[in-house]
Amino acid sequence: MPLVSAKEMLVKAKEGHYAVGQFNINNLEWTKAILLAAEKAKSPVILGVSEGAGKYMTGYKTVVGMVTPMIESLGITVPVAIHLDHGSFEGAKAAIEAGFTSITFDGSHYGIEENIAKTKEIVEICHAKGISVEAEVGSIGGEEDGVVGAGECADPKECKMVADLGIDFLAAGIGNIHGKYPANWAGLNFDVLAAIQEETGTLPLVLHGGTGIPEEMIKKAINLGVSKINVNTECQLEFAEATRKYIEAGKDLEGKGFDPRKLLKPGTDAITDIVIKKMEIFGSVGKAE
Repeated sequence: MPLVSAKEMLVKAKEGHYAVGQFNINNLEWTKAILLAAEKAKSPVILGVSEGAGKYMTGYKTVVGMVTPMIESLGITVPVAIHLDHGSFEGAKAAIEAGFTSITFDGSHYGIEENIAKTKEIVEICHAKGISVEAEVGSIGGEEDGVVGAGECADPKECKMVADLGIDFLAAGIGNIHGKYPANWAGLNFDVLAAIQEETGTLPLVLHGGTGIPEEMIKKAINLGVSKINVNTECQLEFAEATRKYIEAGKDLEGKGFDPRKLLKPGTDAITDIVIKKMEIFGSVGKAE
């Protein structure tokens, strides 16, 4: 199945009261693990690529060139979108040119007027090519490719201003953060989320920082309009733990256990497992059938 825009899968998720997971990829193993998880769960999936990961994989064209034939060779039948995560203005344009099917333009660090102007331009470029657009209002806490946010809550009125530009889904800060959540985290602000949804109507909403948010909060957020949830750190942690156990058990010293195909397999399998678990929590299992 060819790569698709994320718009249709999120409209369906919104109507069906579930969420589609965006799972970030960092290399071949990450991509393969997530695609196999999606196929096993019969769930639509969004492959997220940060600008830093894009550079690590030697560019957006390389990423598209890896993902597209992998979908074919693995026999993936579920809808797959490849999405630029937290894209800058120039980064978004580069990903569009490379063949990404979905884009985040993160103008949350600009003033609202500049955010609106730049978002409007990206929407026009993307929609002319059938590419879905996510915009962001209110910074997400933690750090993502050098952009640090304290987890401020978005202004619902500003969310409506950006939503009215014709974007396909909106990421709005509601106290969520990237990376590990601290012990004193106050939790998601559901009052703000409800107010944002009231202002934006049927527009699918996005929850960044999906790692570490309690399951009951995830489900409540979905009930209040969240249709896309981003997960990255949790996959990294699971991969690191499984790889560490393999080496600490001396498996890399048994036979050809040092072969990267063997060395990386436990971590890759761990990613597949955690992605399926997340899809079960998000309610997207079986939604691609």
